[in-house]
Amino acid sequence: MLVTGVLFVAVTALVKHNGTRIPAAESAFLRYALGLVFFIPMIGTLRKAHLTPRQHKLFWVRGLAHSGGVTLWFYAMARIPIADVTAMNYLSPIYVTIGAALFLGEKLAFRRILAVVAALVGALIILRPGFREVGAGHLGMLFAAVVFAVSYLIAKIMADETNPLVVVAMLSITVTVGLFPMAMMNWVAPTLGEVGILFAVAAIATAGHFTMSMAFAAAPVTVTQPVSFLQLVWAVTLGVLVFDEAFDPWVVVGGLVIISSIGFITLREAALKRKMRTPVVPATKF
Repeated sequence: MLVTGVLFVAVTALVKHNGTRIPAAESAFLRYALGLVFFIPMIGTLRKAHLTPRQHKLFWVRGLAHSGGVTLWFYAMARIPIADVTAMNYLSPIYVTIGAALFLGEKLAFRRILAVVAALVGALIILRPGFREVGAGHLGMLFAAVVFAVSYLIAKIMADETNPLVVVAMLSITVTVGLFPMAMMNWVAPTLGEVGILFAVAAIATAGHFTMSMAFAAAPVTVTQPVSFLQLVWAVTLGVLVFDEAFDPWVVVGGLVIISSIGFITLREAALKRKMRTPVVPATKF
């Protein structure tokens, strides 16, 4: 998870370095289209999956939702500090908790509700409406976290029904198709250097998902989740040292409030699982 955090922050740095010349939807499309090369070995696995019409439908709904989220993320990343994007990205697990209660029938106990409220307060600390200008990039990141939560909820359903490799591969395929029309609406011919950077983004992001999968297989979420929060440290450091972004203590404070909320929910879920299962059975879940 330590390596995963470094890789994901490297992805944000490369996207920010690429700037705003290439439209967000086109950048996202090129990232996923170039990344398809890494899923060629999975073609055999996809053929053997024998997905039902319902599963195909859910995969395509997820792909379209994720397409919107990725576009908003690319838009935000090029316009607001890396630390802001990283901190606000932690809102996705909170929205997943709310969505699981609304649509999957999961219980939302009072303590979880308090944790969700605390996380939303953390978002307000970061944005500070009325005390700072809330730009389009911040709004884009808020909506991106919501859309990603929809994507993660569907992934949670599909991960219980099919191979995790199929879930990842189908996401790449459906997102590439979903982003294509949006990219064509405002196409700007990329330079060779810009294509090279987006290919590096695809490669590093794929490596990050691989190392994250290794971490999930090696330890329970209660171990891996706290380490993932170090991404905020890397993001703040990178923004200050490389991109000359001002250090904003309120972003760190708001991020820590959100992180604390996620940590509480994670520990609470782990405690409930221990009550439901015997301790000798591994409780890890992808």
